[in-house]
Amino acid sequence: MKKNGFWIFLISTLLFSETAMAETVMKKLPAPVMTGGKPLMEAIAERKTIREFKAQDIDEQTLSEILWTAFGISHDGKRTIPTAMNQQNLKVYVVKNDGAWLYDAAGNTLTQITAENLQPLFATQDFMKNVPVNLVYVGSDEKYSPMHAGSAYQNVGLYAASKGMHSVVRGYFDNDKVTKALGLENGERAIVS
Repeated sequence: MKKNGFWIFLISTLLFSETAMAETVMKKLPAPVMTGGKPLMEAIAERKTIREFKAQDIDEQTLSEILWTAFGISHDGKRTIPTAMNQQNLKVYVVKNDGAWLYDAAGNTLTQITAENLQPLFATQDFMKNVPVNLVYVGSDEKYSPMHAGSAYQNVGLYAASKGMHSVVRGYFDNDKVTKALGLENGERAIVS
């Protein structure tokens, strides 16, 4: 009898494991292009907040470059932004109509956290209703995570200016709802979007 119970346990464990593995959705992004664009001084001069967006998807090449700019790996395992004491403890989530995704810079991949459309959590102002992508910068360190997020969104703003794209930085969303929806743990909070 114990033997049968063991096999039932083993089979149900295997079924659960295969189900869990089948549910994980990952996307490999194209390699970011790290050359070109406007000269830095021109990008700084043109960087501005524009609150008008088209309901048009961003192609995966552009998304890859945006994410690399925000928190990619640039050289010797270092990030594209400075991090205090090289902590590299920022996380970048991508929120689109097809769900929420966690960016992995080392693999240049996105792992789906949820297939639920979380865009309405960020549409707290009318101009946010057509935004195709929200980047959510997450950290748990009260002192350094906000600095890291600031560096990341500044890079994204410069990239957007270089490419003639619109961008806006916002902290106007219900952090508790976002924390729950993204399944954040260990004191992690969305810093800015």
